[in-house]
Amino acid sequence: MAIFDVKDLSFSYPNTEKYALRDLSFSVHEGEFLTLAGATGSGKTTLLRLLKPQLSPKGELSGNILFHGQPTDQISDRESAAKIGYVAQDPDGQIVTDKVWHELSFGLESLGLPQNVIRRRVAEVASFFGIDAYFEQKTAELSGGQKQLLSLASVAAAEPQILLLDEPTAQLDPVAAKSFLSVVKRLNRELGVTVILTEHRLEDVIELSDRLMILDQGKLLSLDTPAASLLKIETSSPLFYYLPAASRLWAQTGRTGDIPLSVTQGREYIRKHFDNTVRSLDTPAKSISDHPAVEMKNVFFRYERNALDVLRGLTLDIKETEIFCILGPNASGKTTALSVLAGLRKPYAGKVKIFGRDFKSYKNQSLYQSCLSLLPQDVTTVFLKNTVEEELKDAKAELSDLPFDLSPLLHIHPYDLSGGEQQLVALAKVLSNHPKLLLLDEPTKGLDPYAKEKLKDVIRSLKKEGMTVIIVTHDVEFSTEIADRCALLFQGELVCTDIPRELFSEGQFYTTCVSKITRGYYDKAVTLSDAALLCEKNRRNIL
Repeated sequence: MAIFDVKDLSFSYPNTEKYALRDLSFSVHEGEFLTLAGATGSGKTTLLRLLKPQLSPKGELSGNILFHGQPTDQISDRESAAKIGYVAQDPDGQIVTDKVWHELSFGLESLGLPQNVIRRRVAEVASFFGIDAYFEQKTAELSGGQKQLLSLASVAAAEPQILLLDEPTAQLDPVAAKSFLSVVKRLNRELGVTVILTEHRLEDVIELSDRLMILDQGKLLSLDTPAASLLKIETSSPLFYYLPAASRLWAQTGRTGDIPLSVTQGREYIRKHFDNTVRSLDTPAKSISDHPAVEMKNVFFRYERNALDVLRGLTLDIKETEIFCILGPNASGKTTALSVLAGLRKPYAGKVKIFGRDFKSYKNQSLYQSCLSLLPQDVTTVFLKNTVEEELKDAKAELSDLPFDLSPLLHIHPYDLSGGEQQLVALAKVLSNHPKLLLLDEPTKGLDPYAKEKLKDVIRSLKKEGMTVIIVTHDVEFSTEIADRCALLFQGELVCTDIPRELFSEGQFYTTCVSKITRGYYDKAVTLSDAALLCEKNRRNIL
């Protein structure tokens, strides 16, 4: 039985001739796990919000959206709140109370449920989600993973029939992301909750999905089993980057047999069709400058006098023209370390030097004039004007100086841009003072895989121009492709530093899918190009 029926749905935002969604017709079945994929700007979030009446964007809509056969605009607010749950990408924008147990009960109180029902549901949900361990804690003190889990739990407490999840793992580290998705899977499989989830990282959700819907520029490209949907994506298409690593490896090495979707299927594929006589590749020599760009020695920092240390003796040595990625779980101190490097936070112990000089030697804001720039995690905080052109003029940024083209975006409001476009405009502003050191905080957050490829090209071009780039990120795959070296932080301390091939070939959780697929058969293959080249060198004469 269908829980949602969408018929001939089209939608456009005000003051635009372009359709965000065009002629969509599909049904979602009760108890189904449906994953929604597509490039940034393809209409995923728009569609998800249209399914939740209270979140429907303003614009011109045609067609019908039926919930259990009833038009969604005729559903009462109470019924929508109770039966259609929605979890957004940013948990800070969804959490409204000061304590965990308050947040769990807030929605139930808004529905006017009796106190005995609220107490029972809160107790059950806290136990199911493992939230009882921090039940009395302040919401502001939670990690990103805990906040997102709390957002899901507070929605689940209302016992919805369907959950709409808009890139819920975008701000989570790899371990927290898997933990979150495992809970979503349990809600679907054990409690029969229907799930519609948008996600850029198909690696983690493809095995959970009953069907995969792919949108392309607002139109329905495919709605089928995951394997059947992925087969419709051409190698030359930007959507190719969405495929799981096993599927892309299959596509690049002959397309023999069924398309593999998971790490397990990928392992079976290479063992069945390729030898392992050549087990490893030579590591290309990389020349790293002897001149230090950043030096941190025994740095300690805490936000309040009586609080715990966030940075605990952190020591880093980053060279000029190096691309250096800092990874680690939520609340491990990555963003704090970046703010200390930028001079925005002052450690109470330890030394920090930028290009051999301490902060005191940079007089009259000279540190931020042709020396250092920081791109914050929320790039919208740097936007002050009504158009991209005005933003660039305000920053005195010249289009001809940029390693990317922004001319098609000049007359658009920055808030109307896609996530990838916002990232590039914000980057153009921070590059306008021609820094030697660029700090990027989660630059891939919210970017689709194709936009990440373009960002890699930009960062590589900046390195060629002599810039040092330090990136804080959860994105292991991105780091593997872009970094000269990577560091792993845990509880404010440096755990290890190495080149990506060494660092990610050893990790169990902070590693790449390619490494998981090839491990034990090939040695230290961490990127798709590594695996594809090894497969080619080990190709059997008869497949």
